[in-house]
Amino acid sequence: MSHPMLPLRTVLLASVIGGTLFTSTISRAEDGKPVAIKVSYPPVVVTSLKTRAFRVALRSDTQTLARLSPNTLPGFDFVPGSRETERAGDGYVHVGDIHLRVRAPGGAWTDFASAQHRQPIRLLRSGGGVLAAADITASLGAGSPLRVERRWVDDHGVLALRFTLINASRAPVEVGGLGLPMVFDNIITDRSLEQAHAQASFVDPYIGRDAGYLQVTRLNGEGPALLVLPERGTPLEAYRPILEAGKAPVGDIFTDRSKRGQTSEGFYDWTVASKGFADKEWAKADAQWNAPTSFTLAPGARREIGVRFVTAPAIGAIEDTLVANRRPVAVGIPGYVVPTDQDATLFLKSPQRVVRVESLPAGALTATPVAGAKGWARYAVRASGWGRASLLVHYADGSVQTVSYFMTKPLDRVMADLGHFATTRQWYEDKTDPFGRNPAILTFDREADKVVTQDPRVWISGMSDEGGAGSWVAAMVKQLDSPEAGEIAKLERLIDETIEGRLQVPDGAQAGAVRKSIFYYDPKLHPGYYDPATNWTTWTSWSKKDAGDLGRAYNYPHVAIAHWVLYRVARNHPGVVLRHPWRWYLDHAYRTTVAMMRDAPYYTQFGLMEGDVFVDILKDLNREGLTAEATEFERLMKGRADHWRTLTFPFGSEMAWDSTGQPEVYAWMRYFGYQPQADATRRVILGYDPTIPSWGYNGNARRYWDFLYGGKYPRIERQIHHYGSTLNAVPLFDAYRADPTDLRLLRVAYGGMMGGITNIDRDGFSSAAFHSAPDMMKWDPYSGDYGMGLYGHAVAAASYLVRDPTFGWLGFGGNVTERRGSVAIVPRDGARSRVFVAPAGVWITLEAGKIARASFAPATGAVTLTLDPAVAGTPVARVFVETTVAGARGYAPVGGVAERGGYTVPLGAAPVEVTLTPR
Repeated sequence: MSHPMLPLRTVLLASVIGGTLFTSTISRAEDGKPVAIKVSYPPVVVTSLKTRAFRVALRSDTQTLARLSPNTLPGFDFVPGSRETERAGDGYVHVGDIHLRVRAPGGAWTDFASAQHRQPIRLLRSGGGVLAAADITASLGAGSPLRVERRWVDDHGVLALRFTLINASRAPVEVGGLGLPMVFDNIITDRSLEQAHAQASFVDPYIGRDAGYLQVTRLNGEGPALLVLPERGTPLEAYRPILEAGKAPVGDIFTDRSKRGQTSEGFYDWTVASKGFADKEWAKADAQWNAPTSFTLAPGARREIGVRFVTAPAIGAIEDTLVANRRPVAVGIPGYVVPTDQDATLFLKSPQRVVRVESLPAGALTATPVAGAKGWARYAVRASGWGRASLLVHYADGSVQTVSYFMTKPLDRVMADLGHFATTRQWYEDKTDPFGRNPAILTFDREADKVVTQDPRVWISGMSDEGGAGSWVAAMVKQLDSPEAGEIAKLERLIDETIEGRLQVPDGAQAGAVRKSIFYYDPKLHPGYYDPATNWTTWTSWSKKDAGDLGRAYNYPHVAIAHWVLYRVARNHPGVVLRHPWRWYLDHAYRTTVAMMRDAPYYTQFGLMEGDVFVDILKDLNREGLTAEATEFERLMKGRADHWRTLTFPFGSEMAWDSTGQPEVYAWMRYFGYQPQADATRRVILGYDPTIPSWGYNGNARRYWDFLYGGKYPRIERQIHHYGSTLNAVPLFDAYRADPTDLRLLRVAYGGMMGGITNIDRDGFSSAAFHSAPDMMKWDPYSGDYGMGLYGHAVAAASYLVRDPTFGWLGFGGNVTERRGSVAIVPRDGARSRVFVAPAGVWITLEAGKIARASFAPATGAVTLTLDPAVAGTPVARVFVETTVAGARGYAPVGGVAERGGYTVPLGAAPVEVTLTPR
């Protein structure tokens, strides 16, 4: 018997492991009674090898990869070698296997897979750099028209895996599916958080055709990192998930027996040719990252493909390692999400000359060559449409690189669209609603084009938890920098009539506590209400009692955000918030936080998504002179921070691994001066949050299970720009402002922040996330938990003026112009209320007013702000200035009245200039 979940550890230290059976005991419940089962595994015999970079072990029976340990860290394994005994049987894929879909041209596709029914391999000659070689055709099964030879090669110190496909038939063979399983140890099952960070890795793909690669990074964010690079003729055309056997569509043999779930994302195919999949399983999907292709082998013809394994000493050295291995490198500034009113730049470095740069669709993007930068070709990029687009870089050797972009509207228009959609199309007002969701902003189903009034995952229609609170949180946080009086009026009603008293406990000993869901399942209490075609029998269909539970701390930041945003608007925009004074909203933000610590203490041991709002609430309590409240608030939060300070990895979760707690943990570590823990948190974020030349993966903090809880199509799948992208951007922005020499921090952060904009469609609907699996390649129709991501975008939206030693003056979030003696940035970030001038280390934020332009004079260090004229509700600007870099000079504005830690600047009918001078 083989079981993929057992906590076995096989240490491959010698050339052969043998002599005994490995045993383990597991427990499972049968008929409610625990039963102990003893499981035995046959030994796995391996051959150990060594290259300049790696200690390698190949299984002697299959010659598939059983160990890949960097010589600089021999105790670490990039592949799941410790689980080799339990993954030894048929049906488990390994690096070294192959998937083929072939046909006679114009005929029906036939599939062959080397892992499903293994047969003895036929050894081939080795030596002369060939470490091991075999003909593996027998394992493909009867009927394969192709003979397949596989070689493990030490190519001048670099480990390479090469396949030779030979047409052994008498007719042409079209290859429309060609995949190489990439099996790395992303398995968290049976590991503690500490073990997972020490032993496991995550894989991120650059699906960039001939320039594509995989980066395999350790969970702890430390080096070395593994890069899988293509050899000639091996483009990374698609990245196909290898589904779990028994759960895949009928007839799919490109599967793996390992269990996929929250503790194991599963494995993927490096897919060289994908037309056969596009013709079948992917026929209903939106456009793939690259056009699906096939190739045809004449009788007797052969095709060689292969990948190379190299190490980068650190995650931050990945691009330098690509250059050293003569791979094309693309760097997009500020990233790959391009609003139509923003300038973007693409820098390219390659040993091959660029022949041309092509836009797909034609005309969607323009890439104009401009003066380069120290060995880099430079292109000015502009967008003139909406949605996905690509630049195809054609090189002199015939290779092609894909750089994937997303085009969107100007960001102020995007914010306006979202606010309008949420407060109109998603506005739910039904006096007869039996659950009291009146009024409400509910999850929206874009396919059905209506609000979701019931779902068996009851929180989705219950305005709480992430999957149900997302839509109204999005409507709230949009107001932080872009308040609109009509929308605010509705949101005030939402708080008074629904959140207060329905979602929150209004009075008594539990005042301020937050229920898990307003909606619930009780057919006796509400006969005839529930859709009988829906399955209401699972744990997700909470009863009234379960929905009323107050102990889920994750729900409290959502409500605290609502109160805090309206406090900020009421405090800084007189006459816009009408129902309560600013103090009422700040008091309720405070009360909600205290209630969380009192009534939901268990989950407060973890960092909470959007939990960094608590830091801002505390700062505002102090600025308003509410000393008693601030003292109690800080005491409660310091207890959490002091606990985290004792942990090696202080960002656990209710899940086995998660990317949601890190932002709040980082924020409190910084607030209380616990810098080592803040640094550890930053490193870990960079372990799962990459910079890659693709709008989808650039800054995309890893999530792969939340479609189960907030999406219309619940499945395990790598999510593109789920809310983790923007939330994890927030601490990276802070880390960059503390160290403006590390441009990679800013690139990753900006990629994540702007990734959260791609979820918003042309009408303002916001999707929970993008389905990256190639059978979909589209946005989930549910708005779900998107609002948590918009919170991250709202608090981080800013423009950054940067001078990089390689690339020169750069703008992130705004357009840069250089004049004699000064450099200026015109913000286009959607908020226009925050600017960081990196050479001066000065962080300027406005809680009222808009920045039209910021100019920097390098010779004097002076920064001049041009502010928009006054508008209704904004008669003055509220300016805050902070020096973020240790040792940098402080700044203060010339003019303005000091107030509550900032400066009040009167606005008038014309733009106002404010000069900040270094002290």
